[in-house]
Amino acid sequence: MKSSLSLTLLQSPSPFFNHTSKLSQYHSFPVIKCHQQSSAQKSSLTNLKAIMAKTRRKKGLEDLSDELYEIASLNLDHAPARRRVRSAFIQFHRQLDHVLFKLAPPGIRTEEWYELNSKGQEIFCKSWLPKEGDQIKGVVCFCHGYGDTCTFLFEGIARRIAGSGYGVYAVDHPGFGLSDGLHGYISNFDDLVDNVIEQYAKIKGRPELQGLPRFIFGQSMGGAVALKTHLKEPDQWDGMILVAPMCKVAEEVMPPAAVLKVANVLSNVIPEVKFFPTKDLAELAFRNYKYREMAYYNMICYSDRVRLKTAMEILKVTSEIESNVNKVCSPLLVIHGAADMVTDPNVSKFLYEKACSKDKTIKLYQGGYHSILEGEPDDAIFTVFDDIIEWLDTRCSS
Repeated sequence: MKSSLSLTLLQSPSPFFNHTSKLSQYHSFPVIKCHQQSSAQKSSLTNLKAIMAKTRRKKGLEDLSDELYEIASLNLDHAPARRRVRSAFIQFHRQLDHVLFKLAPPGIRTEEWYELNSKGQEIFCKSWLPKEGDQIKGVVCFCHGYGDTCTFLFEGIARRIAGSGYGVYAVDHPGFGLSDGLHGYISNFDDLVDNVIEQYAKIKGRPELQGLPRFIFGQSMGGAVALKTHLKEPDQWDGMILVAPMCKVAEEVMPPAAVLKVANVLSNVIPEVKFFPTKDLAELAFRNYKYREMAYYNMICYSDRVRLKTAMEILKVTSEIESNVNKVCSPLLVIHGAADMVTDPNVSKFLYEKACSKDKTIKLYQGGYHSILEGEPDDAIFTVFDDIIEWLDTRCSS
């Protein structure tokens, strides 16, 4: 109760009282007394409750408003919820203090749409084109990594490349980002590859893009998607850019054979179960502390335990790529941070050495982490982009 609280006791025979004493019939004995709270005390209590509530929030999201945090806490298993969350955070993302946003070239034309793929899934697509009047030098088609999306920080990456004269196109893989499918679930890795082939065939067929050089660009797991796409259609691309590609699992991180055998059996029984624990990828992937903190605002990123079937499909595809890497014949640019703790830079060296491409280049950046396009110190980010644009320009001019 807000007012003071007292207890009134009825006089009764008791060993604690002298029965001969002259007491009135009723006596009031205050046992608990709470003074009415001042406005300052109420404010302090409210602030304390708010602080305690925020300490229980997901890592990196402590400073969100209550309204945004409630939206961010939605179950993201299915695309409608992910689309709602992304819509709520668009303005918030635009205000992030990231060099790719602050120094984004002006006049970039963007378009978003959904395409129905051959499996009946709505696939999110987006394009970034140079400003009106600028000639398009070539087409760059992007494949994002595991758990990721072609929105959020990729917006800055795409604008930077588009500002250099390229048409940039991207899709969210089924089960990721804004596309249909159970979040973080890959039932068959070839579904991702076939979807990329299907969607980019439509895009490359656009009249305004005819006759232009076409490059496929894969980051992390997207590197595996790009490599498989090239291996399926080796004559459909004029070059391939791979950033920290996932194309072989290093021996030191490969699970024991017994564990793999059990997991493989379980993946056919309970394929969607979230099974394999993951580390905090933001800490592992972003060297720049400020940008690492921003990574937690990728609200539709899948960051839960890896689903059983997903894990087995990833292991399966890396094994397939390792066995066929000598068939990679496209002009090739491989980029990797030398201090990457997510995908092994030695695997990129392996790819570079084994690929049969006559035109191949590898760039290893000392001290660089996994997210070398968006998570490094600003000068390092610009160096990587300069190398990418120079490589593209050379192949488009020739």
